[in-house]
Amino acid sequence: MVGLYLNPPENAVVLCVDEKSSIQALDRTQPGLPMKKGRAGTMTHDYKRNGTSTLFAALNVFTGEVVGEYKQRHRHQEFLSFLKPVEKQTPKDRELHIGVDNYSTHKHQKVKNWIKRKMRVTLHFNPTSSSWLNLVERFFGLITEKAIKRGVFSSVKELEEKLMQFIDQRNENPKPFVWTKSVEVIIE
Repeated sequence: MVGLYLNPPENAVVLCVDEKSSIQALDRTQPGLPMKKGRAGTMTHDYKRNGTSTLFAALNVFTGEVVGEYKQRHRHQEFLSFLKPVEKQTPKDRELHIGVDNYSTHKHQKVKNWIKRKMRVTLHFNPTSSSWLNLVERFFGLITEKAIKRGVFSSVKELEEKLMQFIDQRNENPKPFVWTKSVEVIIE
């Protein structure tokens, strides 16, 4: 995966794709108090659960742009229904290299069959227990920190709107994530 990021094939689009499943729409039982001098912001420990959603995301390694879509589940059917329009949006004259983790959904026979029919699409799998190599995980960390962590959501729809708003704002001025360590240091 690191080689794909640092030395990508010429004339290719490199995407990191994954799903962030079971994102909870939590509504706090009482409003938190804002941060002020001498006191940290507060948040109640108890909450009401208003459902969950799964965010499928494709991060363009070179541009930093993110394509996101919500699904209620995260099976191979949803994975394929996300990949198909992403592939169609990619210029036809370019190869498409997609980094994914070893989740069984990504290796389902129907996914393999679709990939075989799409000669320009190649899936690259992270080694087991190395999902941190997939740069979209860094994006998931950002969206968790900035949009989910202290959020209050009275419905799944409200949660999804907030997350899509975050993606849209990020895409207005996208910045790619940059590896700051050399390949040698990472391998060590």
